[in-house]
Order: sequence, then structure tokens, then C-alpha cells
Amino acid sequence: MSRRLGQMLPPAGAPRDLAMAQLANSVGDGAFVVTSALFFTRVVGLSTAEVGLGLTVAWLLGFLAGVPLGNLADRRGARGVGVVLALTTATAVGSFLFVRGFAAFLIAAIVYACSQTGLTAARQALLAGLVQPAERTRIRAFLQSTVNAGLAVGALLGGIALRFDTKAAYLTVFAIDALSFLIAAALIRRVPSIAVTVRSKGEPRLAVLHDRPYAVLALINSIMLLFMPLISLVGPLWIVTRTNAPSWAVASLMIVNTLGVAFFQVHIAKRVKDLRTATRSVRYAGIAMLAACAVFATTAANLSPAIAALVLVIAAALLTVGEMKLASGAWEISFGLAPADKQGQYQGFFGTGPAVARMLGPALLTTVILGWGPIGWILVGVLFLGTSCAAGPAVRWAARTRAVDVEATPSLVEENAA
Repeated sequence: MSRRLGQMLPPAGAPRDLAMAQLANSVGDGAFVVTSALFFTRVVGLSTAEVGLGLTVAWLLGFLAGVPLGNLADRRGARGVGVVLALTTATAVGSFLFVRGFAAFLIAAIVYACSQTGLTAARQALLAGLVQPAERTRIRAFLQSTVNAGLAVGALLGGIALRFDTKAAYLTVFAIDALSFLIAAALIRRVPSIAVTVRSKGEPRLAVLHDRPYAVLALINSIMLLFMPLISLVGPLWIVTRTNAPSWAVASLMIVNTLGVAFFQVHIAKRVKDLRTATRSVRYAGIAMLAACAVFATTAANLSPAIAALVLVIAAALLTVGEMKLASGAWEISFGLAPADKQGQYQGFFGTGPAVARMLGPALLTTVILGWGPIGWILVGVLFLGTSCAAGPAVRWAARTRAVDVEATPSLVEENAA
């Protein structure tokens, strides 16, 4: 058992401290996702419309804050900025325990979303600065595995609160959420600091915003990340309104996804070693996601509850394979094509994908899939496949603009970029 656990953890030192910080974050995130809707309506006293509006505005501003906060991490030190942003996240979550009106909720939600986006950029910059290029994708895979393990624990805590469905239970979960970010801040404080960068005279303050090839790749990643609402929102709604599957099949989507990533992300990431294998991994992600959407579409047929549940598990497994393939390729691309002295702002820009998916995905996908049925599923799958195929030309374009050889090994990529 201990040997198996050791295989799921990154090497001791900075990578493991970063993984444990991610674990603490994700425990809080898992509890937040499961309980936030009921907490804000039943405890804070907001309407569902107010909650939806507040979170949309918050994540929009979080999206806009990613690059400036990533640039701050480059200029002031990723470790220090990461610690501060973990503390402000804890403060935002802690303030939810006391707010009882929309204005205060909106302020806290904005601080939460902006801090989360910036914290992601700072952690990525730390990873880029502390880990050799050839090892970044592998270590990032370890971190993703711990994220999913933490989400599972957090979801369990949130489920317990939902079971009791009392104010005290919700307040306890949010207090644990705030504490998890304090723990994360302490763990980030333990890792070594990395060199800060100084902007050259005449250089744009936010260079990533002038890097068109990288912007296209970030857009491609954002579109591919639309798979996220399929698991958390659209899939469950589809199950309860369009299939004969039992209600527990809704939970099976998250279980298959969470456990799949926790146990297999590191293994899948081993196959990504350079930009060429990264683009191939993204292309395979598109194929797997198209297959998953096609399988989801078949559940609209008049299947027995048991068969419908089995088919949904298969669909969730295919979507999880697509997620892991996408993540492995995207990490290598985002690190390999970012200048070494600007990883913070570049990772902040690339890392806005989840915020875009959270903002646009629910409305878009519920309209297409729940409105158009099986045809909607197929159209979404074709979108994934087409977008994934565009990654190869976009990577080659980006590589030409910075004299990077797509066929090179990660170490050569770094030398060529320099």
C-alpha cells in the first residue's frame, strides 16, 4: 500500500510540497463546488439569480486578472505572490461565513475568483522554475492526480454537509475550505524561491498579449476545456431528463472521472516528451471526446436502466481519457512555448481556459445538447475533434516565431528558445 502511494506522489522536495499544496486546495475546491449553491441560497440568503450573476461576474474578472497576476509573479517572485494569493483565497472563503447580502457576497466572490486564477499562474511559474523542462509534464501529471484525489475528499465532505442539510454543517465545510488554503500557503512558503525577471526597455508590459500564436493555442485549449461542464452540469441534466438510467448514474460520472485521473494521469503523461508528442496527445483527446459524445447520444434510446447506466459509465470513461490526453499535451505546449522569464504571465494567460469554460460552457452546451438531443451531442463531439486537429498547425506556427524545433526534445527546446 505504501509503495502504491509512493508511486502516486512526485519526488520529495519542492515537487511534493507543490503537490500537497494542490491537494489542500482541491479538498477545499471539492467541498465548495458540492455545497456552494445551497450554502449561498440557504445560509447567505441569496436568490439563485443573484448567485448566478455574482459568480459569473466574479469569474469574468478572474479571467481578466490571470495575466496581470501572473506577470506580478514573474516580477515580484512566484513563491511570495503564491503565498499571498493563497491567503487572500482563504480570506475570501472565510468571509463567506459572515456575509448575508449580495454586495458583500459579490466582493468576496470576486476576490475568490481572482485569487484562484492568480494562484494557479503562480504555482505554474514555480513549477517551471523549480523543475527541469524534461520533467515538467510528468510532475504536472502528479499534481493533477493529487488534485483529483483532493476533489474526491472535498466532495465527500460536501456530501456529508448535504446529508445533514443544516446551517452548522455548511458553515463547517466552508471553514474547512478556508483552512485548506491556509495550509496551502504554508506549503508554498516551504518551496525554494525562483529568480525574478526585469522588463527590458521597450518591452511590452504584458508580452503574452502580443503573442498571437500563443493566444490561438490558449483559445484552442479553452474550447477543448468545454468538456468540464459536460461532467459537472450537462451530463447530470441529460441523465435525469433524457435517459432511463437510475439517479445514482449522475454520481458515476464524477466518480469515474475523479478516480480515472487520480490513478492514470501520470501514466498517460509519460508518453508526452516534446511538442510533437504533445500535439498528438491533444489530437487523441479530440478523438476520445468525440467518441464519448457519440456514446452519450445513444443513451437517448429506450434502454433499460441497467444498460443505460453501463453506457453512461463507458461515456464517462472515454471523456476522462480525453481529459487526460488533453491535459498532458496542453501542459507541454504551455510550458514549452513560453519564454523562461515570463512563465507567470504566460501560464496566467493559458490558465484562463477553465474560467472561460465556466462562463460560457453551461449556457452554450445546455442549449445545444439539451435543446437538440443526440444531434447536439454529435455536434459538440465534432467541435472537439476539429479543435484538437487545429493544435498541430498552431504549435508549428508558434514554434517558428520563436525558433523552436517541434521535433526537439524538451532540453533542446529550452536551448533553442534561449
